[in-house]
Order: sequence, then C-alpha cells, then structure tokens
Amino acid sequence: MNKAVLTTNKLDLHYGDFYALKKVDFNVYKRSVTALIGPSGCGKSTLLRCFNRMNDLAEDVRITGDIFVNDQPIMEIDIIELRKKVGMVFQRPNPFHFSVYENMVYGLEIHGIRGRKKNLETVERCLTSVGLWDELKDKLSSPALDLSEEMKQRLCIARLLTVEPEIILLDEPCSALDPIATMRVEELMVELKKDYTILIVTHNMQQAARVSDYTGFMLLGELVEFGKTSEIFTSPKDERTDGYITGRFG
Repeated sequence: MNKAVLTTNKLDLHYGDFYALKKVDFNVYKRSVTALIGPSGCGKSTLLRCFNRMNDLAEDVRITGDIFVNDQPIMEIDIIELRKKVGMVFQRPNPFHFSVYENMVYGLEIHGIRGRKKNLETVERCLTSVGLWDELKDKLSSPALDLSEEMKQRLCIARLLTVEPEIILLDEPCSALDPIATMRVEELMVELKKDYTILIVTHNMQQAARVSDYTGFMLLGELVEFGKTSEIFTSPKDERTDGYITGRFG
C-alpha cells in the first residue's frame, strides 16, 4: 500500500448538538483515487471538508481527534499553505466572473507569483493537463462563464493545478454534468492521479467503482468500511455496506 498523505484518528465533529462524524479512522493514499460513498447526510462532504479546514467556517463546530496531512498535524499548517497543498473543487462549477486567463492566474497572483511569460506557461500546462488548451488557447480573454458546464468544471480543476497542489478534493464534481461530460471528467481523474492524490465524494456508486482505487462507505457519521474498491464492491465485510451497494437501502 502507498504512503498515506491524509489521515484521521478518532475524528469526531459536532455541529452544535448534531454528531456529524463519529470516531472516524481514515487514510488517503498517495497518487490514488479514493471515493467516499453513502446516502445523503451520512458525513461524506463533512469529512472531505476537514482536510482543508472548510468546516472551520461553519458556526458552532467542535472537532476532536487528529487530522494529519503528510504526517503533520493539520492545525500546525498555515491555512493559506494548507489550501495551496490541499485544493478543492465543488459540486457546481464556480469560475469567477473574469476571463479564462484571469481565472487561471488568480491563484498565482494570490500567492505572489507574477510575470506574464511564466504565468502563460503555467496556464498552458494546466489547461493542457485537463484537455482544454486546444479549445481555449484563442479564447483566453473570453468570459469563463460563457463555457459549457463541463468545460467550467475542467477549468476549475485546471485553476487549482496552477498552484501545484499535492491533493485534490472533489465534492460531487459531476452531479451537475450530463453523462458524456461526466465520462470526460472521470477520464481526467484517472489521468491526474499519475501526479496527484484525489479524494472524491460521490453519490454515484458506479462512478466510484469506475474511477477509484479505494472506497470508504459512510453511514450516519461512521466510516463503516474502507478498503480497495474491488473488494468493497464484490465482497464487503459489513452487512450494511452490502445492503447499500446492492440497493436494499440508501
């Protein structure tokens, strides 16, 4: 098994009186795709957001237990540095109200990286890595909001890559996309894991089976079962996992 780059140990999270995550022990392994599956409200996105401290923004959150990024306690990492290292793409594509080029260099400028020639090289490299360079190289000054939903989502992933994250968090990245666009984003995930570690939350079990190396099944805030995707889908050890995968509930 690869080295774990994200780890939790007995992670508990409360929103006020609501017990959202219960004693979660979890690993995400380097340069692999890990999927979190489970019914709505089971804690998948809450767990995902722990890894770049997005939950810190919510009111009345209490977190206990340990979270590590590359063996370093997450609270010891500067928040700006953490979100550079652990990038996130959301459920709905969210390009800024700027041109394609301005979207792409936004993160670079936030981190003090300037210089048109170098930035253009970065833009080309990152758009190429998501399969958009040929389509957009003559449209860099066009509004990003004019792109199709699928291209917007790929642009958001490319925008993330400009700051060279190690880990990419994807929260239901295909839920707003049609089947063909979903297939393209899935192919992109498989390609990106050569260089990045990916953790995806998905409601689509077929998607988890297609793209992930490891799968965690969550239910009512618990990580019920975690293992290689092939084993989780063919011979789950917990009857609750089997019930969800075979459609008996969820």
